[in-house]
Amino acid sequence: MDCLQVQDRLSAYLDGELPAELRRQVEEHLEACPACREELAWLGRLDKTFDRLAAPSPDVTFRVMERLRRPPLTWWRSLALAASLVLGLVLGGALAGNFYPYVAGPSLTNGDEVLAMEEVFRDFPQGSWGNLLVYPDEEDNSA
Repeated sequence: MDCLQVQDRLSAYLDGELPAELRRQVEEHLEACPACREELAWLGRLDKTFDRLAAPSPDVTFRVMERLRRPPLTWWRSLALAASLVLGLVLGGALAGNFYPYVAGPSLTNGDEVLAMEEVFRDFPQGSWGNLLVYPDEEDNSA
């Protein structure tokens, strides 16, 4: 048996869980291998340390979960969130109306409406988002 196989079985060896044949093989290897004997001694000290620790009380899980639980949201927080959302939509709509002052009137036909919108977008400064929305001139489509 090699060191890796023995070290995999040392915990079971300490706990007395190995069958007789495996226990005999581990003991033979331990007589010849100082590294595995040192590993066994270390596991033995660790086992004794764990035996000295006090067992946690049964309500540890409950106490930890109580600390982790978030307080419930009150109704006014939900109402404030909804009101903020509505206010944002209303203000956004009002500001968008100021950015695009185009008003469709009964005198404009469909073709005139498109031309009027293009004029509004052409008034934006160079490099703004408004220039990205303008369609290229018909002469540029020959390529």
